[in-house]
Amino acid sequence: MTAPGAPLERSEFELPTPASNEVIVRVVGCGVCHTDLGFLHGGVRTNHELPVALGHEIAGTVQAVGSDCKDWADKDVVIPAVLPCGDCELCNAGKETACRNQQMPGNDFHGGFASHIVVPAQWLVDAGNLPGDIELADVAVLADAVTTPYQAMVRADVQPGDGVVLIGAGGIGSFGVQIAKAFGARVVAIDIDDEKLARAAEFGASGTVNTRGMEIKEARKAVKAACKEAGLPAFGTKVLEMSGTPQGQELAWALMTFSGVVGIVGFCLNRVPVRLSNLMAFDATAFGNWGCRPQLYKPALDLIREGKVKVKPFVRHFPMAEINAVLDDAQAHKIPERPVLIP
Repeated sequence: MTAPGAPLERSEFELPTPASNEVIVRVVGCGVCHTDLGFLHGGVRTNHELPVALGHEIAGTVQAVGSDCKDWADKDVVIPAVLPCGDCELCNAGKETACRNQQMPGNDFHGGFASHIVVPAQWLVDAGNLPGDIELADVAVLADAVTTPYQAMVRADVQPGDGVVLIGAGGIGSFGVQIAKAFGARVVAIDIDDEKLARAAEFGASGTVNTRGMEIKEARKAVKAACKEAGLPAFGTKVLEMSGTPQGQELAWALMTFSGVVGIVGFCLNRVPVRLSNLMAFDATAFGNWGCRPQLYKPALDLIREGKVKVKPFVRHFPMAEINAVLDDAQAHKIPERPVLIP
């Protein structure tokens, strides 16, 4: 990325010698995320000055290792999208995703829209022993699209028998539905796209609602009816907003129940008017979710290994040489799956 809105440019670079704690990973696949589009088109600034290679959903094979991490040689890995320092007060308190020294590929340093990437070895995720029908490139989406909703379920304390309302059945929501079901919850998915809702129903949602064109009160009424029909508990609903839209965030707040939870997982720059006192009046809980603790990557990947979370129907491979066309189509919502770019 050389400038906001400009087509990405291809350039060559020399591979460095990794430091003692670093590895060089040959990129096998890198997913395209809404965040990448935010950097390119949405006015979100990268922490690294331009030019910078975007991309933070990265799977690959370790090609070279530093002296302190030789055990990683030749292993298939996924690189977490948020790399905490591991040694600050927040990290020591188990709040790694809030680490103020965290580094994000494609934001703080050159990311995965490349042939190779240099990263610290500390938080690498061993991606070996995948089922035969799943390619390493497929699990690139573990780095954000899978683990972000996984941590949101953990943060919301989703338990068997809980009711989960998931707003946005796209990039991360499609996996959020499956993860909530794997946690034993009953799920109602909300979106404005019938195709996405049909997939959500196929892969775990007990009910769906298309809220396109609805005002908040109308949408709330429709969702409440769907929740009742799907057998969700009347109270304590876990509402997780994954659309990253102001309409989705406003609806999430409107769906708050007594003793319920509202989690904001999707990102947008818009301000949303809400009545904060509802949080008090409903004795409810609200939280924000940024990425996922590296420690949760393995149990999230295990859901894929066990077949409880399907990735194959929700990803689509493209040559990385077609990156600008793919980004344009993703921005225009022309690709229903999660694009994974293959160098």
